[in-house]
Amino acid sequence: MSDPAKHAANPFGKAMIIGMWLGLLGLLTWYFSGFLDAQYNPNQQVATRIDAHGAAETVLQRNRFGHYIATGAINANPVRFLVDTGASDVNIPGDVAEALGLTRGPAHYARTANGTITVYATRLDSVRLGEIEVSNVRASINPHMQGEDILLGMSFLKDLELVQRGDTLLLRQRR
Repeated sequence: MSDPAKHAANPFGKAMIIGMWLGLLGLLTWYFSGFLDAQYNPNQQVATRIDAHGAAETVLQRNRFGHYIATGAINANPVRFLVDTGASDVNIPGDVAEALGLTRGPAHYARTANGTITVYATRLDSVRLGEIEVSNVRASINPHMQGEDILLGMSFLKDLELVQRGDTLLLRQRR
């Protein structure tokens, strides 16, 4: 006959099994989080080359949602951009602007797809995407914007050449 006490679960063994499952769940979460981040922002490492004429060229890959998302910098602080040729200015969510230490300037109105809103003017010392850098960029702080993505609008893009082919966007800055 078998002894029921022998088959009673060992509390240490249960803790080890629970710990193993939690560790496995944590590893899977970490792996798939990075996988999803890479799908959302395929341009986390932006490569730029200098062409034969001295122009800086950056090629961005479109993400699976059809947007050009890229990691860049504002005033040497890393940020995530969403290229938006329909935006007049670089538009920064209020929380991100606060984290970057940006000063809110005069309030003005902006027309968006969701109607007219109040935003605040600011100037950015530098905006960088790969080796493409623009100084003294007009921007708007938008306290109504959610998330961390900064709309990279025409106040940055206006002096660049943009060429879209297939799933890539070439940005070229003449020097």
